[in-house]
Amino acid sequence: MKKDDKKSSKVGAGSMENIPAADQIEALSQEQQQQLLEKYDTESNLRRLAGVMKWVIYIGLLSFSLFQLYTAIFGQFTAYIQRSIHLGFALTFIFLLFPSFKKGRKDKVPFYDYILAIAAMGSGLYWTINYERLVKSLGSITQMDFIVGLIVIILVLEGARRAVGLPIAIIAALFLAYAMFGRYMPDFLSHRGQSLEQIVNLMYYSTDGILGTPLSVSATYIFAFLLFGAFLVKTGVGGYFNDLAIAIAGKLVGGPAKVAIFSSALQGTISGSSVANVVTSGSYTIPMMKKLGYKKEFAGAVEAAASTGGQLMPPIMGAAAFLMVEFIGRGVTYWDIAKAAAIPALLYFVGIWIMTHFEAKRLGLQGLKDEEIPDRKAIFKKIYLLTPIVLIIVLMMSGIPVIHAALYGIVACILVGLINKEIKFGVREIIDALVDGARTALAVAAATGCAGIIVGVVVKTGLGLSLANSLVDLAGGKIFLTLFFVMIASLVLGMGAPTTANYVITSTIAAPAIITLLAPDVSQALIPITVILSAHFFVFYFGIIADITPPVALAAFAASGISGGDPIKTGVNSAKLAIAAFIIPYMIVFSPALLMIDVTLWQVIWVVFTAIMGMIAIGAGVIGFWYRKINWLERLIVLGAGLAMIYPESFSDFVGLAVFGIMFILQLMSKDKNKPNNKDLNTATN
Repeated sequence: MKKDDKKSSKVGAGSMENIPAADQIEALSQEQQQQLLEKYDTESNLRRLAGVMKWVIYIGLLSFSLFQLYTAIFGQFTAYIQRSIHLGFALTFIFLLFPSFKKGRKDKVPFYDYILAIAAMGSGLYWTINYERLVKSLGSITQMDFIVGLIVIILVLEGARRAVGLPIAIIAALFLAYAMFGRYMPDFLSHRGQSLEQIVNLMYYSTDGILGTPLSVSATYIFAFLLFGAFLVKTGVGGYFNDLAIAIAGKLVGGPAKVAIFSSALQGTISGSSVANVVTSGSYTIPMMKKLGYKKEFAGAVEAAASTGGQLMPPIMGAAAFLMVEFIGRGVTYWDIAKAAAIPALLYFVGIWIMTHFEAKRLGLQGLKDEEIPDRKAIFKKIYLLTPIVLIIVLMMSGIPVIHAALYGIVACILVGLINKEIKFGVREIIDALVDGARTALAVAAATGCAGIIVGVVVKTGLGLSLANSLVDLAGGKIFLTLFFVMIASLVLGMGAPTTANYVITSTIAAPAIITLLAPDVSQALIPITVILSAHFFVFYFGIIADITPPVALAAFAASGISGGDPIKTGVNSAKLAIAAFIIPYMIVFSPALLMIDVTLWQVIWVVFTAIMGMIAIGAGVIGFWYRKINWLERLIVLGAGLAMIYPESFSDFVGLAVFGIMFILQLMSKDKNKPNNKDLNTATN
């Protein structure tokens, strides 16, 4: 998740006692980590209040969590009441906690934010107080209803601007302008236009606008898993992930880079924020990589690329994955989404692992020393800390509702916390987890409210169908060209909008174009589910990897803040390391066997095997090293072989494997040339 997709922005930085001393690896302090988060992650730019207001907000956030827990356990209120109260809570605390500008005062709340907070609180209760009248009005609203609805729209836009960022607020405002001035648009975008009263009615007095599906998901599934992530942090799982990664991967070739990959993949279970993952995990993995001999930009890129994959890693993915369940429908469960994401996520991290391995071999880098590795026996004795995650997986596999799985996971976290004698865990920590979970939900609610504005306009004006048809026409009906245009659109949107808003826009505008080309002349009800999932995963992936795609690559920029490297070079290296992420979405569309739906075990094994072989070939070609340094012609050959194996055709698979085998044998025959590149090694830390 990006700014709006966090599962917890306060992920533990790990157990520092089991890694090299801080003065040896220049690990970042907690204060330095917070400064980086505030610089690159809007959601972390919070006021630090003291005195009465600190406790008012603390108790208020606790009340927010208790309300959500109550409705999760005993049943939700009607859609309008549940969602409006959820939004009211979130907006109230956004105006109390987030300054109006990034450099605004953080030690007090100005008077105008108190006014906005009171207005947000009142708007959250408006539906509850007037529920029967509003339901019976059949879409007819009074002057007071209009004023309240207009205020809510403004509050949502301003709340999103503060908690998520200016781009999403601008995008939502542009959609509102399009709804009002549609008659003045070019022919293919033209519509009759909506009056301001109609827009307000749609946005706040129907479930097609702000109170629509995105906010519904925020008020149920997402909030429950945000709490689960907060409880995981309190039980010490975040630190355990880091220790486990060092114990497993620390001594391998280029150990610290592989520790970063392994740790970040696990941390993705807690933090769905690429930036938060980079700062918490990278605060010690990046200095470790630099100390071993990786260049600054490469060390930062490894952490950025690995951290970004957290939103792709089941069982708990980004907020957009929960939205996917609702948008697709057709009886698709969250477990179906998580299962479908498993192989693509595996290939993503395997691709990064391969690239870092070849870079380490090229530079002649080894793993960590024995004294830098924690006691494996002691680490594996604490494997019980993973119980809540294993339980979540088992419960979702059994078909239990996702929100109930999250609740059972929270209970498991509490039990594990009580068992883990190495941490302090009691009533205070449980309450703190409830408060932390509510705090991380604020930006998600604001972002999903803005996403509801976008969805409402798209549905009401027919914009989705118009743009989808235009996209197909622009591509001349060619599926590959259509996919390319969708990729560019998703990356551009992802540079300014968080994953949730990006996915909402592209899934309603671009995904239908892909589906139309993959299943022409097929009614909506008869379109194969693999086709629908392929289209949605395509836009989902590219929205996420915008975090490491220059020129705006927030995860890479945050990593450069730790490594001291050049931000743009770090972003370029991140994109290079994550090249699998640019290929996998195309693989999903052309080879839906990757999603493990309606396929045999043999088909899955073959697709995964050829894909991994393809990743090895591409990794060698990109890095320029395999068992020895390879020249430009060999690089082109292995790159071609890798792409042939990835392309889902039997003929291309066999051709690619044949070329791969020949190049592999040639590499083995000349592996005596596999010597560290002294020039690269000497300049690695420059």
